Amino acid sequence: MRTMIKLGAALLAVAFTAVGAQAQQQDYPNRPITWVVPFGAGGVTDNSARFVAKVLSEKIGQAVIVENKPGAGGIVGAEYVAQSKPDGYTMLYASSGPMATFVSLYKKLSFTPLKSFVPVNGMGDSSLLLVVNASRPYKTVEEFIDYLKKNPGKVNYGSAGAGTAPHLIGEMFQIATGTSMVHVPYKASANLYADLLSGTIDAIFDYTVVMRPHIETGKIIPLGISREDRLKSFPNVPTFKERGLDVVLTAWSSIAMPIGTPPEIVNKMSAAFAETSRDPAVIKYNEENDFGNLGHMGPDKLKAFYISETEKFRKLVEKAGVSLD
Repeated sequence: MRTMIKLGAALLAVAFTAVGAQAQQQDYPNRPITWVVPFGAGGVTDNSARFVAKVLSEKIGQAVIVENKPGAGGIVGAEYVAQSKPDGYTMLYASSGPMATFVSLYKKLSFTPLKSFVPVNGMGDSSLLLVVNASRPYKTVEEFIDYLKKNPGKVNYGSAGAGTAPHLIGEMFQIATGTSMVHVPYKASANLYADLLSGTIDAIFDYTVVMRPHIETGKIIPLGISREDRLKSFPNVPTFKERGLDVVLTAWSSIAMPIGTPPEIVNKMSAAFAETSRDPAVIKYNEENDFGNLGHMGPDKLKAFYISETEKFRKLVEKAGVSLD
């Protein structure tokens, strides 16, 4: 009899737990959500996250608090979210590095994107410009390639760090053109831009929103862009593709949550992000900053995107022979 009573009590407890969890999911979100940005405050990534977070907060009726956890190109923040409780109240600003590139760059990574995270929704992408110091003798992509072939290993290009999109597109460019440059990684972007403007380094591949003010001064010259079509903000800058080069690469961002997050919560947040991406303010912000909109990617499309991008970067890293371990 006592056994039956204990069994009944246990089943009743399980039932109450299940009902409680279901009610919590239906009521989601009922408190502030932490959005971990795995990069430092004040940068392009942080600024865009804070702008989107404000609009998203209005859509879901709860505060979305951006929390910066920089370190190791995004690994520190990704690890933090991967180890967080999968209740929908901690999510990751999931960029192309941690979610697609690093599995090929690092032999010992503490997380595996699709085993540690559940894809929620796409955000946006950004192409990169090849810019050079205006004092250099090359003013077009063709002149730059010709100079590189005549002077192998004598031109250097900087980036914000080994394994970043600006570094990898430089590797892609060298493979596509059969040329050789010296990569110079920087820890601080401010030093990178200062050295480009002073002529200490010759070239960089970087995002248009970052480079626009320097281009407008005439101190640096844009030669090409890594997207399929030309940008409205730089109509005179050709794409590498239209110059016959297989150099198409964008750095992208998305939203992911810890694996085990209930599907109902994932779908709710995905719908909220999709709605946010269609908001006129967000559309305007993206256009002004040359960001593509990936808000149409829900969990399934985003998962397929992660897989295809991981394979693309794997091939690139293999060809370039890059390793960070």
